[in-house]
This record gives sequence, C-alpha cells and structure tokens, in this order.
Amino acid sequence: MGYVAVRGGGKAIEESLKLLEYQRVSASSAWGTDEIEGTFPELVDQVMGEASLYAPRLAALALKQAQGSPDEAVFLLRAFRSTLERPYVSRPVDTGAMRVNRRVSAAFKDVPGGQVLGATRDYSHRLLAFDLETEGAEELAEKRAELAAHFEKVAEALEAAPDVAPAASPCAEIPVGAGCCPPAGAQQGTPTKSPDTAVPGAPQTPATLPRVLDYLRAQGLLAHVEADDAPPVDATMAPLSFPAPRSVRLQTLARGMTQAVEALGYAAIRGFGPAHPTVGELRSGRVAVAVDHPLEAGGEQDAYYLGSVPVTEVESVFESEGESDADGGTATATRSDGGGLSLAIGYGLVFGRAETKAIAMSVLDHCLERGDKRFPTEDEEFVLYHVDGVEATGFISHLKLPHYVTFQSKLSSVRGTRDEHSECGECDPHGTRVAHDPQSTRDPHDQPAESKEARDAAAL
Repeated sequence: MGYVAVRGGGKAIEESLKLLEYQRVSASSAWGTDEIEGTFPELVDQVMGEASLYAPRLAALALKQAQGSPDEAVFLLRAFRSTLERPYVSRPVDTGAMRVNRRVSAAFKDVPGGQVLGATRDYSHRLLAFDLETEGAEELAEKRAELAAHFEKVAEALEAAPDVAPAASPCAEIPVGAGCCPPAGAQQGTPTKSPDTAVPGAPQTPATLPRVLDYLRAQGLLAHVEADDAPPVDATMAPLSFPAPRSVRLQTLARGMTQAVEALGYAAIRGFGPAHPTVGELRSGRVAVAVDHPLEAGGEQDAYYLGSVPVTEVESVFESEGESDADGGTATATRSDGGGLSLAIGYGLVFGRAETKAIAMSVLDHCLERGDKRFPTEDEEFVLYHVDGVEATGFISHLKLPHYVTFQSKLSSVRGTRDEHSECGECDPHGTRVAHDPQSTRDPHDQPAESKEARDAAAL
C-alpha cells in the first residue's frame, strides 16, 4: 500500500482483488482439497518442499487459492508456517530404515535387494492421453478396479514363489497424507519398542533395503569426510552467512525453487562445475519421525513415534582426488595406484517424489563442497541466494509496483545531461558524443571558426 501515491489507490486495489476472486469462482469447478491432493500429488509435493512444511491438505488449499500458481502457493504456505510454534525437534531421521517403494541405481546393474522401479514415468512414451479428457467417475472406477485386481494376482504369484521376495512396500498403496504403518511395535503417540514386540493387528513392517553405496564404503573407495557432530543450523531462523555450514546449504537447496535447483544442477554438469555424476542410489519411500519425551530424555527406544513422511533420497558419485576411507572408514589412506583418486558423494533429500530435484541437489551439494569460485555453481553466495523461489519471485514481482520517484530521478538526470551536452555542442543532434583526443590540451568545447568554403570542402 505504501507504493500507491495517487488518490483512490486503496479502492482500486480492493476492486482488483474482487475481480481476481470473481475470475477464480467463474472459471473453476468446486474442487476440494482432496481432489487437488489426489489429482496433483507431485505438485503438492513441490509446494510442501519449497515451503518446508509437510502439510498436504494445506498445500492443496494454497494451490486452490493461488489458482494453480506454485510460486504463490509456496508464498502462502511459508507465510502460514511462520505463524506456527515449534514445541519439539525430532530425533535424527534414519533414512536407512526407509520403507522403500522405489529404489534404483545407475552405478550397478545388480544391487542387494534388487532394482525396484516402483511407479515411474522414466520409461514411458510422452504421448498425450486424449482419453483422459472425457474420463468420468465411472471410467475412473472401472480402471481402479481392473488395476487392483491385476496387482492382487501379482501379489498371489509372488507369495506362491518362495524364491521371489516382494520388493514393493505395502505403504505404496496409501495415498499421500493418509499416514503409514508405524515401525514394528510402535503406535502413534506411544514410545517405540523393539521389533520383536509387534502390536497385534498392526500392518507388518516391510523389510528395509541396504544402501547401495555401502559396498563402496566397505572397500574404502569413498573420499574421506571429516566427522561433523555440530548441531544443525536452521536456515529459517537465522540469516544466511558465509561460509555457510553444510546443514544450511542442504536445507536451502531442499527448500529452493525446484526449477532453479534443477537449472543450476544442469549447468554444473554441462561444464560450469564438476564432472558428470553417476547416481549411486535413488530411493523413495516413507521415513519415521519421532521425538524424545519433553521432560526426560531417553534412548531411541523411548522416543515417541509421530508418523511418517514421504521423501526421496539420492547419493551421487563423483571422481575426486584426495584421501579415501579405507577398511570401512576405520582408517584413512591414499591409493598408491591412483595417486589419491577416490569417489566423492553428493547428497540430496527432498519431500515427496521430486526425483529430478533431489539429483540436482546432490550435484550442487558436491559443487559447494568443492567451493571453487571460478565456477558459479560452486560459489555459495551465488547458489544459495538465487535458488530461493520466494525471494526471487518477490523481488522480481515488486518491479511491477509504482516506481515513480526513482524513475523520474533517472529521467531528470538523462534529460539534464543531454541538454547540457546539446548546449555546449559536445553532442550532435542525435545525441552522439563528439570524438576527442585524450592527449590534446585543447578544450573540445572551443571550436575554431571555419569559413563557408572550408565547411563545403570538408563535406565533399
């Protein structure tokens, strides 16, 4: 409102907001948050990730209010997040215990537990499905029943083959936001217990899958990383300062604008950063979140299980010159045959199924660890300041607001300078400056008098 410098500006803004709401109610159907959440789950994941708030229903509500604009929806959800209290801080999440519903490795063909494709578009033809244009409730119900029957037959076939273990988690069938089965022996609001004390009637916990890169860790092929036991810094509670700790870098990338993180990750791979990475492992699934008792701190088995959230985790592999962890990390050594050549890991973790963003995040994590400012993607200040979508959208959008005073000042400076040069003859009528020899001591404003014949000869 402070930018409005004319009478009636407040009334104009009110009418503009009413017109915006009229367009929303006139051009949309009466979709609720359930329909938005179910139809656009990956868009909901993107909004939650960039807002750093896991709240599927509220993310769907923000998208409805923003008429589908992810930038505006993230702005709305972040604004709401800033009003919330933070009574607890969870225990470190163990992604190794993730209930995996998708896990692939580009580095190895055969991995412990097998490649689990899960639900993915990676191998699909990008062709428009025109039948979706007229898909109604009946067609949707028929397809759902047909596919459910298909997967029931698949499950029966897997049970009949004892040498083939089902790789998919039963939690994969649960819609986003519907929760997930707690760890074995754990109930919501109660402390977790050991796995051998299963709660009667609770869903059986699916087996976890080992990490693919543990194979390389056991051989001591990964670059040595100094242990960092410092508590993480919350980037939402403290302003950015450089050099930034790794916890701030990872959090800023995780909540960064999806397209910005992907674009910078792509730029790093194309030559504005380190060499081409290999995805050692990409896994998606649900991880448990637990908090300690507020009055008496205890061990992991005494923590209270709150629920689970869907995440995607990526570990990318890069060649690196330096020391490696030999003997499974118990000693530090350099390879005599490779001149200290080892493998470095870039890490990415995001809400939901934003797989491309997680891969790009792992690339930028490795870039920022290198910190060679000859490359823009390895400059902390450049990357961290420019991936924040709310900051970028807010600043660029404010350029649409009135800037009368500042522009009139620029305009006056330009006019005054041009008038001054025009009066002294230093500029021609088109505003081009007259060439002047810097070694000459003659004042360029003092032009010698010329006869008409001399001017005509010069023109010829």
